[in-house]
Amino acid sequence: VNNMEARNHTAVSEFLLLGLTEDPFLQPLIFSLFLSMYLVTIVGNLLIILAVSSDPHLHSPMYFFLCNLSLNDICLSTSMIPKMLVNIQTWNQSIIYAECISQLCFVLVFSVLENFLLAVMAYDRYVAICHPLSYMVIMNPCLCVVLVQVSLIISVGDALLHTLMVLRLSFCTDLGIPHFFCELAQLIKLACSDTLIHNILVYLAACIFVGFPFSGIIFSYIHIVSSVLKMSSSGGKHKAFSTCGSHLSIVFLFYGTSFGVYITSVFSDSPRNSAVASVMYTVVPPMLNPFIYSLRNRDMTGALRKLSGRILAHLQ
Repeated sequence: VNNMEARNHTAVSEFLLLGLTEDPFLQPLIFSLFLSMYLVTIVGNLLIILAVSSDPHLHSPMYFFLCNLSLNDICLSTSMIPKMLVNIQTWNQSIIYAECISQLCFVLVFSVLENFLLAVMAYDRYVAICHPLSYMVIMNPCLCVVLVQVSLIISVGDALLHTLMVLRLSFCTDLGIPHFFCELAQLIKLACSDTLIHNILVYLAACIFVGFPFSGIIFSYIHIVSSVLKMSSSGGKHKAFSTCGSHLSIVFLFYGTSFGVYITSVFSDSPRNSAVASVMYTVVPPMLNPFIYSLRNRDMTGALRKLSGRILAHLQ
């Protein structure tokens, strides 16, 4: 029995990222698709950051949080997609142990931070609509920075806790991860050691670090809707809803796709199907967020037009 255990519990040097499909004919298509999505994500979010930075009219709490969301989206995509593209291009599925653990940690940090930034943005809209006269006093620059910093500290703390717990796991000879990045749930499934505490910790952390921000968003919008319905002018109602429209679209996109992935994983036995579904909340929202904000927001559209004009003038 001891010899058998020694054979099964090998010293892990690398894992295999099995990706979205094993079909070699689909690999070039997947490479092209993900490269395009990654480039759109980077360029779109960088343009948002540059537009806000270069336009003094957009130096407000709402756009400060939007810049942080865009930066977070760039980091989230960068922590997953480049490694996947390299593996497809080199026909090599391996990822070394240290790199896998690092990727796991970064993906957790930026995923949790996304939740908190969306909650902070909802609070910002709540103050702007429900307490408009006190808005600049309440949402002062100091509070805005503190809200982002606290969100980051909580996200890093949660990610480090899960990462340290994974480091304690021992793995068997089956080291294939049916995913395109080192995902926490899939790593725990590969472990040979007891994972009860790990699974409890995952569900507990999800309830706190996803449930709490989501509850904050719902709470904010209940008060926002209540305040808007009390407004007498239709113009005021339209303006209030238009300032929330972009944020609400991003919230529905992020949480809707996350919930869809959870339902898929519950009713589907195939981890590969879950991996395909998870693209919807890890890759698609960061790519679409800049479009949602630039298309639905007149100020942002104007700032982007000015920025593109400056860039073109500089190139000429």
